[in-house]
Amino acid sequence: MGAVLEHIEKAKGSQRKLLAVLIDPDFGQDEAVLERTVQNACMAKADLLFVGGSLLTSASFDRCVEQVKALSDRPVVLFPGSPAQLSGHADAVLFLSLISGRNPELLIGHHVTAAPSIKALGLEAIPTGYMLVDGGRPTTVSYVSQTLPLPHDKPGIAAATALAGELLGLRTMYMDTGSGAQRTVSPAMMAAVRKAVNVPLIVGGGIRDAATARALCEAGADVLVVGTAFEQDPELIFAMSEAVHA
Repeated sequence: MGAVLEHIEKAKGSQRKLLAVLIDPDFGQDEAVLERTVQNACMAKADLLFVGGSLLTSASFDRCVEQVKALSDRPVVLFPGSPAQLSGHADAVLFLSLISGRNPELLIGHHVTAAPSIKALGLEAIPTGYMLVDGGRPTTVSYVSQTLPLPHDKPGIAAATALAGELLGLRTMYMDTGSGAQRTVSPAMMAAVRKAVNVPLIVGGGIRDAATARALCEAGADVLVVGTAFEQDPELIFAMSEAVHA
């Protein structure tokens, strides 16, 4: 087992919730803004730093990851939107399989392309079931992936999907409504998935306030991811941290 996955599993075992800040590589092109973002995340006691996104429009992805790693002692984890979003400067990569959809490229195709590079870079690969949930409006990830999200009001479907992923050997589940979503995964869905599986649960998308963050943690989330909301309101991370670590 790699160090980052072990860190997440140990936190889950001790019922300690983790906060991850998601940094968009395009957002990191301004070095001053990137430095301020990482510093705020660290001051707020974020546990993990995720780097990645649905689109790769930056030619300096590797440089962004290198800077994030240099600015922080937190584990840096890649959240890749494509096989091109890899960097040896990271500690680990979420090896995502989009199990909520039926696009073969995102179930195994991209993995075949990326696997040799991941091994050559020496990255810890964390097998992750990625579950896209309806967030109230179309998002970049639903458009790029060409898949339908899981219905927001069908926790049973989400639970069965996660269970299938666990039985296939995936080590974490990432439930996401996507960047800019109008709503997040519901606590009811989170609770249903928590009851169905034992692996750590990561949740992101549409989380804009501390109360929602706390509700998701209480429903069973182990890692809470904040991205777009943090970019829009840097002070939000401190309230989120208090809610997650309470």
